[in-house]
Amino acid sequence: MGVTGPPGPVMDRDEVDRALARLGAEHEAIETSLLALQDHAGRRLLEGAELTGTTKERWTATEASITLLWAYFDAYADALRAARGIRARRRWSSREDLAELTELLRGESVTVAGSATATANAPTLAGSGKLSERFSLVALVERMNELYAASLDMVVAADAVWSALPARIDLLAAELQRTRRLAHSVGVRPGEHPSGDDLERITRTLTSMREQVISDPLAFWLPAQGSSAPGGGRPDTTAYDREARALEDVRREIDAVLTVRQDAEARLVRLRDVLSRADRTLAEARSARGEVLAKIAASEVPAVSGPPTALNEQLATAAEYRRHAQWHRLSPLLESLEQKAEDELLRARESLTAVTAPLAVRAELRGRLDAYKAKVARHGLAEDPFLIERYDAARRMLWSAPCDLRVAEEAVLRYQRAAADLLSPRVPEQGGAGEPTDQRRPGT
Repeated sequence: MGVTGPPGPVMDRDEVDRALARLGAEHEAIETSLLALQDHAGRRLLEGAELTGTTKERWTATEASITLLWAYFDAYADALRAARGIRARRRWSSREDLAELTELLRGESVTVAGSATATANAPTLAGSGKLSERFSLVALVERMNELYAASLDMVVAADAVWSALPARIDLLAAELQRTRRLAHSVGVRPGEHPSGDDLERITRTLTSMREQVISDPLAFWLPAQGSSAPGGGRPDTTAYDREARALEDVRREIDAVLTVRQDAEARLVRLRDVLSRADRTLAEARSARGEVLAKIAASEVPAVSGPPTALNEQLATAAEYRRHAQWHRLSPLLESLEQKAEDELLRARESLTAVTAPLAVRAELRGRLDAYKAKVARHGLAEDPFLIERYDAARRMLWSAPCDLRVAEEAVLRYQRAAADLLSPRVPEQGGAGEPTDQRRPGT
C-alpha cells in the first residue's frame, strides 16, 4: 500500500490530476491487498478454528482490525469518488473547485463513524469517548497500512505454524507407533523397562503438543529479531525436536535389544567358553599350588580362589531370559557378564602366574646350571673334581623336594664363580678357527 504526498497550498489542475491518479492507483493496490487477505488460507483456518491462549487474543484483535480496514477503505473510496466527481464538473476547474479539491485531497476531510470502532478490539481511538475519527487521505492510508501489516503478520504466522508443525508431529507420531509395536515385540513395556516408560511419555507429549498447535499456533512462533516484515519469523520447533531426539534414543535402545535377540545364543556360547577357561585355569592354579607347596620350601604361595559361582549363576539367569524371550532384560545382563567374564579369565591367569612363580624360578636356575656345565665341557673341564663337587651340590638342591630356592640359588652362583675362575686364564687373546673368543670374566 502506498502513501500520498504531504499537504500543501491550493493545488492547480495538474497537481489535482496527478494526485487523483496516485490515489486511484493506491485504491486499486489497497483493494487487491484486502481481497488477498480476505482469501488467505490462514485467515479462513483462523475463522473456523477453536482457538485458545495467545492466538485467541490476537485473532480477536485481528478480526476487529480487518473489519476496521474495510470501513476505512470504504471511507477512502467515498472520498476518492467525491474528489473525482468535483474534478469532473468542468474541464477547467474553477478556483473554488480547486480549493475544495485541495481540502478534500490534503486536509482532514475523511470522517469514519466511531460506532465501527467503539466496540472493536483493534488499536484505534476506541475508548477515547469519540463518536467518530477524522483523517486526511494520507493519514488514512498510513493507518490502513499499519492495520494491514499487523493483521497479515498474525495470519501469516499462524498459517506458517499450521503448515509446518502438525504434519511433522503426525509423521513423528507414526514413527512412534511403529517403535511402540517393535518395543512390545521384544518385551520393552511401560513399567518394565525405562524405554517403555519413555515411549509412554513421548506419546502423551506429542498428543498434547498437537492439540496446542492446532488451538494456539502462535505459542509456537518465534518472531524474527529486528524484522518489521509481516510474517517475519519461524515456527518454534524446540519441543518437537526434543521429543524427536528422545524417540531416536529409544529406537537405538530397541535396536540394541534386537541385536541381542539375533546373536544371543552365540554370545551365550562365548560366555560359557570364557568362564570354562577361567574355571580350568583356576583349577590348574590350585593344582600347581599344591605342587609348589610340596616341592618348594620357604616360599610364600598365594591362595587360589574358587570357581566363579556367582557368574555361573548369572549365566544361567541369562539363558533363562533367552528361553522366555525377555530380550530387554537379557541385553544389559549380557553386556555386564561379558566384561565380568573377561575380568575373571584375566584374574585366573594372573593367579596361575603368581602361584607358579617359584617353579619358574627353579626352572630358570636349573637351566642356568646346565648352561654353565655345557660351557665348562666345551673348554675341557668337565672332569674337574672341584667343579663336579660344586655342580653336584647345586643339582641336589635343585632336584630335591622341597627345594629351598634361596639356598639353591647360592649354590648355582658358587658353581658359576668357580667355573669362571677356572675359565678365565684359558681365554685366548684371539679365537681359533670356528670358535669365538670368550671374553667372560669371573663373576659374570
